[in-house]
Amino acid sequence: MLVRDCMSKKVEIANPDMNLNLAAQKMRDGDFGVMPVSENDKLIGMITDRDIAVRAIAAGKDPKATKIREVMSKKVLYCYDDQNTEEVAKNMGENQVRRMPVVNRQKRLVGILALGDLAPKEAKVKEALAQICKHK
Repeated sequence: MLVRDCMSKKVEIANPDMNLNLAAQKMRDGDFGVMPVSENDKLIGMITDRDIAVRAIAAGKDPKATKIREVMSKKVLYCYDDQNTEEVAKNMGENQVRRMPVVNRQKRLVGILALGDLAPKEAKVKEALAQICKHK
C-alpha cells in the first residue's frame, strides 16, 4: 500500500512567527497534536503539543509571547506520498517518530502520516511502535 492511500490530507500549516497560544488553539480546534512549520514555501520544522508543553510551558515561557520558531523541532523527517507504507513504518520506528509530513516528488506538502493511520492496514505497525517506544 502507498502512503497516499492512508495519510491524512487535511493539514494545518504553522508560520514560525505564530505564537504558541494560537498554535495550541489550532491544535485543539482541529483535534491534532502536530503542525508542520513552513516559511517561504519551505518546510522548516514541526511543532507538537509536547513541544509546547515541555519546551515552553514547563520552562516558564509565556505562550502568548513565545513564537513557534523558539520551541519547534527543527529536524524534519518526511516521506513521499508514493512510498510503500511498510518502508515508511520501518523508518518511523527507526527514528522513533509517530507522525511524519508527507510530500510529493516536487517536495510540496500533501499530507500527514500518523502511526495510527497505518494501524488497521499494516502488520509492520507493531514493529514500528516497539521501536518508537524503545529507550535510546
